[in-house]
Amino acid sequence: MGFLFENLKHYHSNIKIVAINEHCTVYEFFAENGKGTMTSYEVFPGIELTYNDFKMGECFDNRYPKKNVMEINHCNQGRFETELQDGSFVYLKEGDFSVNMLGRRTKNSSFPLEHYYGISVVIDLEAAKTLSNHLMEDIEIDLYALRERLCFGDHCFIMRATTAINHIFSELYTVPNEIKRGYFKLKILELFLFLSTVDVSQNFEVPQYLSRVQVECVKQIKHYLVSHLDQQFTLNELSRQFGISLTAMKTCFKGVYGTTIFSFVRGYRMQIAAQMLLEGKENVTEIAGRVGYSNASKFAAAFKKELAVSPMQYKKNCLIGVGSIRLE
Repeated sequence: MGFLFENLKHYHSNIKIVAINEHCTVYEFFAENGKGTMTSYEVFPGIELTYNDFKMGECFDNRYPKKNVMEINHCNQGRFETELQDGSFVYLKEGDFSVNMLGRRTKNSSFPLEHYYGISVVIDLEAAKTLSNHLMEDIEIDLYALRERLCFGDHCFIMRATTAINHIFSELYTVPNEIKRGYFKLKILELFLFLSTVDVSQNFEVPQYLSRVQVECVKQIKHYLVSHLDQQFTLNELSRQFGISLTAMKTCFKGVYGTTIFSFVRGYRMQIAAQMLLEGKENVTEIAGRVGYSNASKFAAAFKKELAVSPMQYKKNCLIGVGSIRLE
């Protein structure tokens, strides 16, 4: 049990340890809107690698910021939202990673798509100062210099998805259990070396900051849309109803949810329809009407475009356990 637990226990009382051994601790996090699992490994003294698997929307608030603790986050699936102390919001999409200090600039973290899978590396700079004792000859890593390169002025360094990032992180999601301990060490060192040489001026992105008012407005719009799947709305109608300009609504919605309003609603409708097909209580025509389609043929075409199979084939595949599609 390392720094992660000491930090987590301040966030929420509904965190418990469900498994632990010398090198790994598994935490479960329960909330009203879902649950999450965090599987944490101490790789080096003061350096922990954690797999984060959440099926929930809201997450942590940074009530107890930590000095000289650096966090690296990689988003593999879903979307990661961070609220800053000034009331603005910044987002990671699939394939992105960020580096920031766990200082007072961050306030809350959440998952707009209500599911998230990714990796975090937490570095307690003081505790990790003995890292050089564990390195091979000719490998030099200065974590404090890394902090100054990437987090100067308490900034959050964000690098969007690239082949280089994918190379480093993708292998961490598939590493066999029997080689994890040694492999984690190699990959963490590779990550640090990469960050020590990355061209910050070329890769530093000024994040798209969205205001609290805008974010709360589009979240209300999203809630309204998923609560009225049987109805059709134009963008102009939504803009007028929620008192936000059309341009701001479209820009902010995509910033929060990573897609257009049209694509989001269509995808959500098809996920609900897929669940209803498996429940078997209604036929295709009835389900089509429940998710906003008066024409069953148009519904079937939209379903196939979204899930790559027809509604009936989807149901058949799932019933026989072949080719079923996992819905988040």
